[in-house]
Amino acid sequence: MSKDKTVNAASVAATPSSHTAEAFASTQAAQDAVDFIEIDEVLTLRRTIVRAPAPKGTVLFLHGFPETLMVWKGIATTLARDYDVHAFDWPGYGQSSRPILARFSYAPRDYAQVLKAYIERAGIDRSNLVIYSTDIAALPVLLLALDEPTIARQIIVGDFAPFDRPQYMWENLQNLKAEPTASPTRAYMNKTSDEILQNVHRRGLSPAEQFDLPAHVQQDMTRSWSLDGMTSADAFAHYYANFTRDQHYLEANLTRLKTPVKVIWGEKDLYITSAMGTEFAGKIGAKLDVLPGIGHFPHLQSPEQTVEEIRASFR
Repeated sequence: MSKDKTVNAASVAATPSSHTAEAFASTQAAQDAVDFIEIDEVLTLRRTIVRAPAPKGTVLFLHGFPETLMVWKGIATTLARDYDVHAFDWPGYGQSSRPILARFSYAPRDYAQVLKAYIERAGIDRSNLVIYSTDIAALPVLLLALDEPTIARQIIVGDFAPFDRPQYMWENLQNLKAEPTASPTRAYMNKTSDEILQNVHRRGLSPAEQFDLPAHVQQDMTRSWSLDGMTSADAFAHYYANFTRDQHYLEANLTRLKTPVKVIWGEKDLYITSAMGTEFAGKIGAKLDVLPGIGHFPHLQSPEQTVEEIRASFR
């Protein structure tokens, strides 16, 4: 595969590994693309780019567990009236590479290098870039920003664990951080994958607040759960094996974080409580928005709020 093999959505849809590319069809279908881009000899990322007729800037969306780039489809279509929009599948998710652990660690700091390489290879103008990152994506972008303060004009992060505070985390997430509980938790997640994919976005919400995922999102997450001998839960567990180390590094180096950061959080986040967001925002002097009635996935539960967050960051 070439280092930047770009094809249109219709042709990608004809390939076996891009069975959901047709979900990206929109009023700007001729300008939309789903393709693959090589990062190095072991990593190839599936990505989407939605082009604006006259872009005012660029937005890069970074998904969490157990998501794929498909979660950004509707938001990207809306924002592409004014901005070029990029999204990709992290290694271990969607249709991106899943190399063996000896070749890639899936650690937050290694995801940070994947992000840096993607921005460089995609030729994105950092000076007019907003990065929106949630869940497992937020720590990598902050780690990158420590060394690359001009990585973006603004970073928006939320519903993640910047610090080693297990008391703010759901029990299963606490259990993934170290043995002897990590391996059984990983096995249980793989055993209950169907339930996770059906209900991960509903937990912590009242029946009135619960919502269904768009069909193309649900289908892509389900079809992409297992690929090349690795599941998304496996990749998630590998990330957590290095999580505490990288959390400690971020906290010890917060004074080096110079990139403008905004923090958003779902008030009803069951997985990582808003107390984590309050502490993080306070330590870095960032604005914090706690969203009433919203759980761990604001971009899925209230996509219009996410669109407004992005538009506000360009004002």
